[in-house]
Amino acid sequence: MTTVAILGANGRLSNMTARAFQNAGYRVLAVTRNGRAKGLPADVEHRAADALDRQALIRATAGADIIFNGLNPLYPDWRRKVIPMGENVMAAARAHGSQHIFAGNVYNYGRSIPATVVDDTPFEDSTRKGAIRNRLEELFAREAASSNVRTIVLRAGDFYGGGVPGSWFDLMLAARLSKGKFTYPGSMDLVHSWAYLPDLARAFVALADRRDETSPYEAFLFHGHAITGHDMKAHIEAAIGDELAVATVPWPLLRLGGLVSPMLREVVEMKYLWDRPHTLDGGKLEMLIGAEPHTRPQAAVAAALRDLGLLRTGGGSYPVAEAA
Repeated sequence: MTTVAILGANGRLSNMTARAFQNAGYRVLAVTRNGRAKGLPADVEHRAADALDRQALIRATAGADIIFNGLNPLYPDWRRKVIPMGENVMAAARAHGSQHIFAGNVYNYGRSIPATVVDDTPFEDSTRKGAIRNRLEELFAREAASSNVRTIVLRAGDFYGGGVPGSWFDLMLAARLSKGKFTYPGSMDLVHSWAYLPDLARAFVALADRRDETSPYEAFLFHGHAITGHDMKAHIEAAIGDELAVATVPWPLLRLGGLVSPMLREVVEMKYLWDRPHTLDGGKLEMLIGAEPHTRPQAAVAAALRDLGLLRTGGGSYPVAEAA
């Protein structure tokens, strides 16, 4: 049985990916700081390690054929933590001869992200978080070029789905459903790239299944759901059975708040992704794994609301306060 260590197993993506690997017959090691990942099947093995502690991480990933890297510190901590964590993950993968699978995003393309991202779309360092991600992936590429650690990157848009909160979907779009409002951060007419987590998790498993067919360092794009704000609003309305008013995000106020709040400052930096239409071309991924795992957007949105406790079984939305 192939063993996969899931780093950050309490996080939105890693938690869902742990379940997907377990459902696919892998032995799963759930690695978290406290050694207790929530909501996973009983036969998942729990291990404790802080990713900033290299030796602890090496011990916690012992026996792993694959290390899934879903580590994602809070935005204000990126400058201090992202690269050291990446170096420690590489050390653990080297120690065990593990395949490294990394959850990428679209920050690498910076403010010039095009309407359609393809495999050779260039990266740029025009944002703080994009530059950090570029340095991180350069580290992975160097390790692969030195025949130390093989890496697969799967890059996706904004996450939604699953019961772990903390995404744009629940913190912004669905945050005021109890007041009959759909809050959207950008132009309702622009296409935005979304990744429904159950689909994305299954794609990671499919890549793991075919890992021996990839190059030492190889990146793929996950198409997911490329939909407009109007589309998303319609899907939420269909799920709750009611019409919603559109509310906008007070970006100028958030920018002012960023003068005193590091988190708000980092969130405001990502505004450009709501001002530029973008979708990801997943053709290369499908050439390797076949059809990309795909749940219809309307069904995915309804399931996401239900998972967050924002949708009654028979339809209609709960007040957000009841979902806490």
